[in-house]
Amino acid sequence: MRTFFKRATMAAMLVTASISAYAEDKSLDLKFAGALEFSDKGTLFVGDNYNGAIYAFDMTAAELVKDVKPVFMMNIDARIAELLGVGPSALELNDMAVHPVSHEIFISVSRIGNHVSQPAIVKVTQKDELELLNLGDYASTKQSLDHYPQQDTTFKARGIMKQEPLIRDVAKSAVKLTSLAIMDMEFHNGELFVAGVAYDNFLSTLRRMPYPFNGEQSIADVEMYHIAHDQYETRAPIRAMSIQNIDGKDQLIAAYTCSPLVLVPLDELKDGAKISAKTIADVGNGQPVDMIPYNIKGQDMLFLTNNSRSPQVIPIAGLNDAKGFTEKDFERGGKTDLSPNFPIGPIGDLVMFESASLHMALLSDKNFVSLTRDTKTGSLNLDSNSTFFPNRVHNLVAEYDFPQYYEKSSY
Repeated sequence: MRTFFKRATMAAMLVTASISAYAEDKSLDLKFAGALEFSDKGTLFVGDNYNGAIYAFDMTAAELVKDVKPVFMMNIDARIAELLGVGPSALELNDMAVHPVSHEIFISVSRIGNHVSQPAIVKVTQKDELELLNLGDYASTKQSLDHYPQQDTTFKARGIMKQEPLIRDVAKSAVKLTSLAIMDMEFHNGELFVAGVAYDNFLSTLRRMPYPFNGEQSIADVEMYHIAHDQYETRAPIRAMSIQNIDGKDQLIAAYTCSPLVLVPLDELKDGAKISAKTIADVGNGQPVDMIPYNIKGQDMLFLTNNSRSPQVIPIAGLNDAKGFTEKDFERGGKTDLSPNFPIGPIGDLVMFESASLHMALLSDKNFVSLTRDTKTGSLNLDSNSTFFPNRVHNLVAEYDFPQYYEKSSY
């Protein structure tokens, strides 16, 4: 089942962006703005899946904002499209991150059209203003990634179970493997950790590199036991991750598609290592999107969103002494969401989130910020939601909304 890939040059259809001013800087050859991550001081890391590189932009001079205001923008995709001079259907929103000092919101986007993907990053200020970022204004450095996937390898088309692939399934066969090359980034203690696929027989890879970049990087291959699939997997990469102190040492908490939760001790992430991650939980099928550490009522939590399920709130303390699951703990064979095995492990609690979050980040100690697809209208809005109750209730009618309801009713 293992496949080896050969390196290939960049396809000619990929061109340098021209929709933003930074494209005029010939030394800045960013071709795709994907995964975003900030250092604790405000350096912005941008994953470029086309170039196979990570760019670091020095934004540490941002002004400190102490009174962080909630931000709300309706139809933000249409507003970004207008800013870029394209239609909303020609726009892809790839990721979102919040500056730790200014609390401004950064969104990486692509303009799609004429077989060309052009990158841009837009900023939402604390004054509810939308700005196109000129990355050429910031000092930057670049770290190319070793063992990058072959540029022309694509996924295969498949239907569900034994059904023939439908049109949308076939479309997957045009998606390049490099789209998963930089899935998530985490900055921790002066190092950048990067999850994605690599040019190797394992594919699923964790990289770590010091910042400031010096050309060094370690590459570790990761396998894990996938309960739902009942097999050890080495290809599909980590989708969302966070680094926390578990069992007295720093460990990477990682969420995969379909949706196992695993632990990887950082001291095992050495160059050339073949790591078997510890599978500690699974909620069933679905695709994790964002894993956000935050604190509520003095307790450290993880807020894990999923494109097919309600978010999970996972107490970090509950991951200590977690059992590791292997194939010996279950009957053999694949498992669906109706399996009596699910959910299993310290998954925390599933919480209500009305509508669907495409991307989410922590805006302040009181609020998340979310790119939310509204259930009723279908509009894509930028919402600020309380960490205590991360919902808007405009689509919900409850007892409290009736005019006959009195807050101080006596019973």
